[in-house]
Amino acid sequence: MKNEEFYPINLLIGIPSVVARFCGVIALALMLVACTPRVKNPVVVDTLPPIYPDYVGVTIPVDIAPLNFNITDDIEVVDVVAKGSMEGELHVSGDYADFPIKAWHKLTEQNKGGSITLTVCTSKNGEWTQYKGFEIYVSESALDDWGLTYRRIPPGYEVGGNIGEYQRDIRTFEEFPLMTETAVPGRCMNCHTANRGDPNNFTLQVRHRLGGTLIQKDGKQYWLNTKTDSTKAACSYAHWHPGGDYIAYSACSVAQFFFVGTYKPIEVFHSWGNVVLLDTRTNELVTDQRLMTTDWVEIFPAFSADGKTLYYSTSKAYPMPQEYEKVKCSLVSIPFDAETGKFGEEADTLLNGIRDDMSYVLARPSYDGKWLMYIRCGRGNFPITQPDADLWLMNLETRETKELEMVNSDHTDSYPNWSSNSKWFVFSSKRNGGLYTRLYLSSIDEAGNATKPFLLPQKNPLKYYHELFDAYNVADFTKEKVEFDIREAQRNLYKEERIQVKVRE
Repeated sequence: MKNEEFYPINLLIGIPSVVARFCGVIALALMLVACTPRVKNPVVVDTLPPIYPDYVGVTIPVDIAPLNFNITDDIEVVDVVAKGSMEGELHVSGDYADFPIKAWHKLTEQNKGGSITLTVCTSKNGEWTQYKGFEIYVSESALDDWGLTYRRIPPGYEVGGNIGEYQRDIRTFEEFPLMTETAVPGRCMNCHTANRGDPNNFTLQVRHRLGGTLIQKDGKQYWLNTKTDSTKAACSYAHWHPGGDYIAYSACSVAQFFFVGTYKPIEVFHSWGNVVLLDTRTNELVTDQRLMTTDWVEIFPAFSADGKTLYYSTSKAYPMPQEYEKVKCSLVSIPFDAETGKFGEEADTLLNGIRDDMSYVLARPSYDGKWLMYIRCGRGNFPITQPDADLWLMNLETRETKELEMVNSDHTDSYPNWSSNSKWFVFSSKRNGGLYTRLYLSSIDEAGNATKPFLLPQKNPLKYYHELFDAYNVADFTKEKVEFDIREAQRNLYKEERIQVKVRE
């Protein structure tokens, strides 16, 4: 009978075990509440709480994962009251602000188009401090996509280190692997690229021995060898035509060199590059001599929302790495006819890098046809290593451009991608320390004004990001969870059987 003294729930004779367990959970919850110190006689200060991440004044969509946060000062307990401007209230207390997912979702739904005010109190040595309240704004614009896809990679400079492609449910904290290096050891993989967030149509590239270009269309996957006698390298940096028949790629080199005794550790560059199209119906490469020059580097293609225009960046091919500082990319567009598979006669320079003494790369057209987001930096064609890389926006109707000042930081901001409804975008930033890229989300209004971005939420953010020694690469939205058979991909990779693409005559 000794054990029964410690487990009184066992004395509930005749009550089903499920009910007994439920009663136990309730009893445990009541015990935890009873053990949590209550805010008593706090000292009110007129300063914002020292929280990580910085969620003060951010705008979020309904149903995003809870914006949990930590207190960066040495404290014993944090107590948070989240009160909606329309209705609803949420109260949590503990080591960090940990909001229950369902309750958080209900609160954001109740205050769509309004705000949530957070009042933070902390306790140290039995003394309470109440900080100035701050607001989180809940957008009326939905974020309809299921989640994000991205590559996680240790920021080293060699092949290996458990590189992986992952997907994340943005309404919870669940992350799922798509392909990791444990399945294909010793190989580098380029980023998962879908057709406007379609989980059934995507491509990725595996480099080095047993490498190949994966195409998955309508759930069926096959592997290609995209290097030919007419192209110098296999395909990378992909972007789908909205019709799904074509994928634009860069066939390019990528190299790196290191600095000694300077603040800058590394420079990455492409010494040559061409733009090609893959016809996924015939596995043929569509080429055009204007996009395959020897004295210019063509890179980072992207189709317009209607598929009638291809955007890309181009720069003179300087001797590398000796003249790396001279690289200035222009942003160019060229007409494309999907029915004939041919490009128009005249290319149009939208932004002239040589004239402006700037580099314009990574064009990303919004899916509603209104905007062209791109990266501007002082030099180079690999912006992730440029500290001055910033996000800019072009109105495609007027061609007016402006910096997304609310979004940019003093460190690298790069690799944006749009949500399927073009109301939100995700991008990578090195703003916390300048080394690791993290993912941030922001919304954009009809006038092209962006809201203050917020860091991708995590259950215990300070612990998660402090212990994560991976950088995030090329995040994109996915409308639904991607179904991918990694075992089939592994078997096909080790078979070394590739469909050899041909260049269309």
